[in-house]
Amino acid sequence: MSKSLDFAAEHSHVFLGSGHEKNERKTWAVIALCSVMMIVEIGGGAIFGSLAVVADGLHMSTHASAMLIAALAYRYARKHAQDRRFVFGTGKLGDLAGFTSAVILAMIALLIGYEAVARFLSPVPIRFSEAIPIAVVGLMVNVVSAWLLSGEDHHGHSHDHGHSHEHGHGHDRAHNHDLIHARPAGSNKMLNPAELVFEYAGSADEHPHGLDSRDHNFRAAYVHVIADAAVSVLAIIGLSLAKTFGWMWMDPAAGIVGALVIANWSHGLIRDTGSILLDVNSSGNMDSRIRGVVEASGDRLIDLHVWRVGPGHFAAVVAIVSASPERGTAYYHGLLRRFNGLSHITVEVHAQPESSSG
Repeated sequence: MSKSLDFAAEHSHVFLGSGHEKNERKTWAVIALCSVMMIVEIGGGAIFGSLAVVADGLHMSTHASAMLIAALAYRYARKHAQDRRFVFGTGKLGDLAGFTSAVILAMIALLIGYEAVARFLSPVPIRFSEAIPIAVVGLMVNVVSAWLLSGEDHHGHSHDHGHSHEHGHGHDRAHNHDLIHARPAGSNKMLNPAELVFEYAGSADEHPHGLDSRDHNFRAAYVHVIADAAVSVLAIIGLSLAKTFGWMWMDPAAGIVGALVIANWSHGLIRDTGSILLDVNSSGNMDSRIRGVVEASGDRLIDLHVWRVGPGHFAAVVAIVSASPERGTAYYHGLLRRFNGLSHITVEVHAQPESSSG
């Protein structure tokens, strides 16, 4: 025997991050900056006959293209947030875009590494009077781009403070639309779902450690900018040493170091976004906390699945063998509503099997 969750009204599945629209605007601003710089460099290089300037302009075009992936992902996720074809909303589209950008970063690292090794084996003459200023201008553009993309947690601190976003999207944090009455442990008073909110209000803002609220789409855009800035810094150092001391090997050496740094960042992005796309549990210790809360009231948890459906938003499927026949799904929604970031909960309650006698 089981009591399934009875929804009295439809609810949405909008699991976008709190800074979705703000991050989208910032990304478009960086695209505009990179596009202007690309046009100026390609046009100026063609007019003045500088192949190095044209090459840097083409490099800037790849940078803008990577930003475009992030911006279009934001736009699509926002426009289709209510599309019923997406079973759990479009919150994970940013992770898909971040994964794609990470793959592009890996390809860029391979190309830089290949070019650096080729220059070690077959050194080419360097026009320092052009190459160094181009690297400086590229660094300035990346510094401005990083400033435009600043203000977000790109390192993914584990706390999900202030991320009760689902209220702003027209659906209840725990999706508790059922009208089943329940009573808390040790009480004879029957409570409705609204009273259950008050019953556990003291823990409503609990933040499980390790909750992943990172916007990986924005993080990927930021990493692209920082990676390009790092390559510019290394290029300036390598070119300056080569020009001053005649150490021509410093330019390709700086390229190899830059390729390794980019590859490392790319690996981190691929690992984090790939695990989310495969529904690896990234909720920290939320699953153990859910288990502890349920079992503390004498119930038995027989099945539990927790996965991320958007930045700072997690879904959970919970199957419980109840110690009390009066406890319905509303009672357990009241228990689990204390966890900030647990945006979609499906509860299945089974009655305690009667022990056989004789």
